[in-house]
Amino acid sequence: MIKQDKFGPEYRVRIYDPQIGMTAFLVIDNTVLGPGKGGFRMTSTVSEEEVARLARVMTWKNALAGIPFGGAKGGIIWKGGDDELKKQFVQSFARNLKPFMPKYYISAPDVNVGEKEIEWFIEATGDFYSATGKPATMCIESAEKKRICGIPHEAGSTGFGVARATKVACECVSIAIKGASIAIDGFGNVGSFAFKYLSQMGATIVAVSDSKGAIYKKNGLDVKEVSRVKKEYGSVQKYSGAKKIKKEELFELKVDVLIPASVTDVIHDGNKKNIKARVIVEGANIPMTEKTEKFLHTKGILIVPDFVANAGGVISSYAEHKGLTHEEMFTLVQDKIEKATHAVIMQSLKTKQNPRDVGIKIAQERVQKKINFGS
Repeated sequence: MIKQDKFGPEYRVRIYDPQIGMTAFLVIDNTVLGPGKGGFRMTSTVSEEEVARLARVMTWKNALAGIPFGGAKGGIIWKGGDDELKKQFVQSFARNLKPFMPKYYISAPDVNVGEKEIEWFIEATGDFYSATGKPATMCIESAEKKRICGIPHEAGSTGFGVARATKVACECVSIAIKGASIAIDGFGNVGSFAFKYLSQMGATIVAVSDSKGAIYKKNGLDVKEVSRVKKEYGSVQKYSGAKKIKKEELFELKVDVLIPASVTDVIHDGNKKNIKARVIVEGANIPMTEKTEKFLHTKGILIVPDFVANAGGVISSYAEHKGLTHEEMFTLVQDKIEKATHAVIMQSLKTKQNPRDVGIKIAQERVQKKINFGS
């Protein structure tokens, strides 16, 4: 059952293409601050309810980041197949959404969707501005004769933002980022870049996982070697000199920071009592339920919510939409992520409230102000 309230959702779109058997969903949650912004995912289990839940997160994420986008999310039920079939699914989805774009919806990458799929999407809509996360080689010339190109999410903006949020959160509770022990669940686009940028700050990444398992090394893992092993062998567990552990064990390590950066609900009733990290930075979308977050908050664990920590991707989308360069994009991500993280965490520490409640309240106030005053 999709919850409806004074914020939305404004549009719920169901798509079925009988020629190829494609079923998909789009939920545009709120467009008060601007067009609904959020990627589309392709998984075998995606549902309209999941998409609606994620669309609401995007509403708060964009409002808190201070960018003129509303919240939206899309999903295609994808049970697998070759690129030819995948392209048909993506382009059917895109063509069906043309009436909404870009005035009410601007798409982007998400699970199983990268710059290749976004290029297909743009081809189908015929509108350069209907999606962000385009390949860097996909460019147009603006009316002002400025060359505007795509900024793919593979550039690492989300992981970079997670790293900056981690640094700020640690500073708020007097943990020096240099030497801080960090465990990262996930070595995809978010986890790998968070690993890279945190390592550059001097943090010690003691554990990392992928879908096949996890590895642990007290003195720290080398990001270049982990990347090489992952690329060459398909799993971080092939890293030599580190202890192989079960994926579940990573969550129970005694570390300064735990970063869930893989899939939803990895922290749950079965492992929440064993979490020993002092800080949790949510790199993934909805890595735990709000009930679990509240439980960990009462234990004294500081949590940076997903819509605060992983907003780097959508801030990058805004930078791309405005025609900024890669360098300008990273500067914008750092500025907005650090400001939002500091505001939420300091208010949380001051009032003893759950950071998610603090962040949502700030975001709601911004949306409500726009509703009330139109500015």
